[in-house]
Amino acid sequence: MSHTRKNGATMQLTLGPVLFNWAPEAWRDFYFRIADEAPVDTVVIGEIVCSKRSPFIADHLPVVVDRLAAAGKQVTLASLILVSLPRERRQMAEMAAAEDAVIEINDLSCLASVANRPHAIGPFVNVYNEATAGFFARRGAVRMCLPPELPLTSVAAIAGALPDVVVEVFAFGKAPLAISARCYHARAHKLSKDSCQFVCDQDPDGMLVKTLDGQDFLAVNGVQTLSHGCVNLIGDIPGLAEAGVRALRLSPQHCDMVAVAEAFRDVLDGRREAAEAERALASLYPGTPFVNGFLHALPGAVHTPVRSAANRGH
Repeated sequence: MSHTRKNGATMQLTLGPVLFNWAPEAWRDFYFRIADEAPVDTVVIGEIVCSKRSPFIADHLPVVVDRLAAAGKQVTLASLILVSLPRERRQMAEMAAAEDAVIEINDLSCLASVANRPHAIGPFVNVYNEATAGFFARRGAVRMCLPPELPLTSVAAIAGALPDVVVEVFAFGKAPLAISARCYHARAHKLSKDSCQFVCDQDPDGMLVKTLDGQDFLAVNGVQTLSHGCVNLIGDIPGLAEAGVRALRLSPQHCDMVAVAEAFRDVLDGRREAAEAERALASLYPGTPFVNGFLHALPGAVHTPVRSAANRGH
């Protein structure tokens, strides 16, 4: 049985931007494979965490966008999460000046640049209720990826209030929790932000942070803080469909993201049970626990197991 929304349509899959500092050629080849093999509908692309990394992918970006578009993917260009410097403001203005591009806003300083144009709102903007979501919809937002910390009741309320907006949830990947003007990665290596030597490239899935008693706690990605656990909502697809969610976002991790997308697509299309797909995902991304607590109004690090079809309702 496929999982469809109330209007009978199957949910879309979106691939979010790479958050980590991958080698430029690896970044390019990752997207080439996504274009050729991944069953995703939309790809959000661009350096959104640290503007100092942007030059590394600048030469590859046009080719990657063309490859994705030629493969039938809807391509969206993403803004920085935190715009704080004059050169960053110029960079964002230049991106928004591309009139044929769809822009995803992750920092409200970029909103004026896309006024009266269809655009998207990313999960880094605090859309926590229907009033806020309506504010952005009236200003041209046609897609909104909601923050990963929202419970299902809030997701359903927002989706129900905006039937003409593609409401998306963060369904796979380490949850983005905070962004800072300071670089934790550089500090951990006794370097300053201005002379960081791009040490974040040593941790292609983020640098693990432990508590004082040695418990795995968070992941650090340059100026960004992420969860240690990987959000995985593959078992929550029926509830998300009932809530009116129209797209699921997969955030690239250092694993086989084509196989991750295939697992989600198979569950959405009714070709695989969620419990079986979650076991497959665990083998694709070993060593990192799955979490889905936020969606269930629980602490984010909690994992509510997927129930098999035979056990549902008991």
